Order: sequence, then structure tokens, then C-alpha cells
Amino acid sequence: MKKIILLAVIAAATGLVYSCSSHEEKETKTGERKAASIARGEYLVKISGCGDCHSPKIMTPKGPMEDSAYFLAGFRSKDPLPPIDTSVLKNGWTLFYAEGTAMVSPLGISYAANITADETGIGNWTLEQFKTAMTEGKWKGLKENRPLLPPMPWQNFTKMHPEDLEAIYDYLQSTKPVENIVPMAVFSTQ
Repeated sequence: MKKIILLAVIAAATGLVYSCSSHEEKETKTGERKAASIARGEYLVKISGCGDCHSPKIMTPKGPMEDSAYFLAGFRSKDPLPPIDTSVLKNGWTLFYAEGTAMVSPLGISYAANITADETGIGNWTLEQFKTAMTEGKWKGLKENRPLLPPMPWQNFTKMHPEDLEAIYDYLQSTKPVENIVPMAVFSTQ
């Protein structure tokens, strides 16, 4: 009887050790998958040129460079746009702010969004909201919201593999949160 109890205790302990190591292996694999997704997302964000519009610029001896303090934070809310000569818009012109984070067109004024992990950016968005914004062109990723405005090329993302969209989302959620409330778009009344 003692042998049976001893064998039962050994079997239970072995099962517990195996269960713990199996759980740790799963966590490690999940962590590795997430890290790989974030790395893929970073690559996709960089080759897609997201920072061209979503990162304010600073002038350096090599020309304009992304402002690392506002990386992917959109139009700096503390910087008002300079006066706009709207007469050129009547001739079919579109104007870009020198930093690339705002555009004035016959449609109105649009500002590049904060896409950092901050709550003033996309930090509290779900993956589904992100997919809706990127594939259906809906502001804040909510189906009932207004369309995203030019120059956001959301149509370019409609055929992207879901895994790549998720990788971009994972990367953006891993970025340094930058508090920056971007101004609302201004629609033209012309």
C-alpha cells in the first residue's frame, strides 16, 4: 500500500512538473511569436513610409528627419499651421505642410493622426478597429464614423494579408506612447 501511495505521489509530482514546463514552453512560444510579429510590423511600417506623414520632421544638416520625440505621433498639436493662401486651391492645387503632417485641399484640412501606443493615439484601439480603419477607411476604426481623408492611402492596405495588418498593429501598440491630440479635420465649405 505504501508503494502505491509513493508511486501516486511521484506520478502526480511528475505530472505537475511536466504541466509547468509545458505552460512555460507555451508562454515562451507565444512571446516569440509576438516578438516576431512586432519585428515584422516595424519592417512594414518603415517600408510603407508611415513616418513620412505620421512623424513630424526636424531640419538637420542632412535635410529633414523624423522628430524622434514625436515619432508616429502625427501633426504636433502645439504647432499652428501658417497662414494658407486658399486662392491656389481654386486652381486645383493641394498644399502640404512642410513637415508632411497636414494637407490643405479643396476638401478642407486634414491632419496626420497619432498612431503611437498612447490613448491619444491608437493605444486603446482593438485589432478590429485598426483593421476597419486600414481596410475600410473609417476614422478611429469605427464603421459609423466619417471616411479617412486624403492623403491617407488606406485603399493600399485593403488586400494586405491579415497577418501583416496584425503585425503592423502589434508594432504600433509596442511604440513609445506620445501624448498628442491631433486637431480635428476641417471640411471645406466652398
